[in-house]
Amino acid sequence: MKYILVTGGVISGIGKGIIASSIGTILKSCGLRVTAIKIDPYINIDAGTFSPYEHGEVFVLNDGGEVDLDLGNYERFLDINLYKDNNITTGKIYQHVINKERHGDYLGKTVQVVPHITDAVQEWVMNQAKVPVDDDRKEPQICVIELGGTIGDIEGMPFVEAFRQFQFKAKRENFCNIHVSLVPQPNATGEQKTKPTQNSVRALRGLGLSPDLIVCRSAKPIEMAVKEKISMFCHVEPEQVTIVKIGVITRYLVFVRYERLLKVCSIALVGKYTKLSDCYASVFKALEHSALAINHKLDLMYIDSTELELASGIFGILVPGGFGIRGTEGKLQAISWARTKKKPFLGVCLGMQLAVVEFARNCLNWKDANSTEFDPDTKNPVVIDMPEHNPGDMGGTMRLGKRRTVFKTQNSILRKLYGDETFVEERHRHRYEVNPELTHSFEEKGLKFVGHDTEGNRMEIIELENHPYFVGVQFHPEFSSRPMKPSPPYLGLLLAATGTLNAYLQRDPGSISQNQGFRSLSTRQF
Repeated sequence: MKYILVTGGVISGIGKGIIASSIGTILKSCGLRVTAIKIDPYINIDAGTFSPYEHGEVFVLNDGGEVDLDLGNYERFLDINLYKDNNITTGKIYQHVINKERHGDYLGKTVQVVPHITDAVQEWVMNQAKVPVDDDRKEPQICVIELGGTIGDIEGMPFVEAFRQFQFKAKRENFCNIHVSLVPQPNATGEQKTKPTQNSVRALRGLGLSPDLIVCRSAKPIEMAVKEKISMFCHVEPEQVTIVKIGVITRYLVFVRYERLLKVCSIALVGKYTKLSDCYASVFKALEHSALAINHKLDLMYIDSTELELASGIFGILVPGGFGIRGTEGKLQAISWARTKKKPFLGVCLGMQLAVVEFARNCLNWKDANSTEFDPDTKNPVVIDMPEHNPGDMGGTMRLGKRRTVFKTQNSILRKLYGDETFVEERHRHRYEVNPELTHSFEEKGLKFVGHDTEGNRMEIIELENHPYFVGVQFHPEFSSRPMKPSPPYLGLLLAATGTLNAYLQRDPGSISQNQGFRSLSTRQF
């Protein structure tokens, strides 16, 4: 097993995740089996309780792990399925060590950061690096490890020390350190400054790690003289200083072709976290994958649901998942507009639940219809707490991870988009769901519940009759979207928005399965 550790200097958010993903993709394209681990030095057990404005979206894995969004990058770039233990946090490590101490595993010794915490980090990495992530179930050959935060952060020190020791345990020929740094260019002088990178590398070397490759981020291409200066003062050869052009490094993301596309599809994303695009990172990627597949450029308009104003020229509406009552009235207005104006609509998780609320209020005339999340005393609780919901705890209490949804009818748009499969398996993250006791009233008025869980008690998919595309899903299909295999619900939204859905659905179902290749999606074929 070989290990690549990606560290960062100068500032946080420098792009370590994209660099790690890109390096992994290059190695995988060479025929190697690659896995990835993300280390987050915060004390939280996982990312599940974060506000999206803290760290962006919470990415959900097949096994229900709520993890950092960088693991979403790894899965999309590498086309692999990771596990919750591929995300290491300080909280997880300390919890693991404290549990061992309580069980008497340390035989009465004083438990310390060194060696007990550092040993736990190394053992966790070595064990998780061996876990197969591909369909062939073979052990990976290379593990790319991203250390979150910035070198010098006090909370990251135990991890840096762990890898200082680990480079000798793994043997030097099996360990590589890539350091990502910033080369700023102040407007006052217009000169590219190397001192921040020098200081960052000096701090790294002072902690016992010496970079094998320095990846520099800069607003403009870095001059050769600057590369040579970094080489001289950071103790690396000039060829070990590189500038990576993000977005073109991976064979999966063919953005050169994407930028040349002339046709544009405008989609309005109506949510309450619109000030930071990372809050909807996977949603954006799923839309982008679908747009590229049908030879369109995506024009995504982020519309704040608390200040709803729908512009003209919108091709379709997307209401994503979320929590809390703030902004729900704006989302309901957007859903009503899409329903009555016959605009293509996709509701995900909360978006589906609000579509049911809107239909109950305006089509069934249940004016006080609501979710018990927002009004526990509503007389028409069309969305209710799950039976297993425990309101006393926040972390890990939701219905999480990959679950099966069974199609209840063959006459379903989404079933056709999934390649006429009898069931699909998608990832979930929710505490509330549609009240199954009231569904017959909706069905009589044309809102069909076409997908249920395996027991038939949980409503997973809604479709509205006599509408070009009005679909809601309780699961989060964006988490399994890939550049070469776009998510069917998102693909359906863009096909409907561009007026090509019917032609697409008339094709052979076998050619539009979830395992479809990129070429098979070209709109030129229908």
